[in-house]
Amino acid sequence: MPALDESKCPDGCRACALACPTDAIARDDQGLRLDLGRCLFCTDCVDACPEGAIRFTQDYRLATTTRADLVLRNRQELKLAQPLEQRMHRLFGRSLKLRQVSAGGDNSSEADLNVLGTIVFDIGRFGIQFVASPRHADGLVVTGPVTENMRLALLTAYEAVPLPSW
Repeated sequence: MPALDESKCPDGCRACALACPTDAIARDDQGLRLDLGRCLFCTDCVDACPEGAIRFTQDYRLATTTRADLVLRNRQELKLAQPLEQRMHRLFGRSLKLRQVSAGGDNSSEADLNVLGTIVFDIGRFGIQFVASPRHADGLVVTGPVTENMRLALLTAYEAVPLPSW
């Protein structure tokens, strides 16, 4: 996790912003801003900063609830995503098991779902897991438009999900 300490940053210095390949760092009227949604975590900014105003910590947690929460300012803590809301927690306990069904898409949604298990999003720490069988799932995640050829298979998979199901 990058951390900003603007007190070390000389006025007008933009070395870190100029070194950033994705324009994730910028200086505006409120000071230095780092957009973690654009950051590649390449450390070019750390190497370019002569005063050490930006550094990387050992904290790996980066999941937030909204896109706006990914924007960091001076010495600001990242507003991390919270566990399942109370209503869902009552229904599913500490975990939510999902079965993904590709119903006729172009694999872009499936690729996005695969990314959810990586260190960047790590949905497993919220108790959300993808399972291999609808019999072990609390709900289905349907990707792509449902084609006529997949209609019966999708209904069969949904019927195999135990109640309460999503």
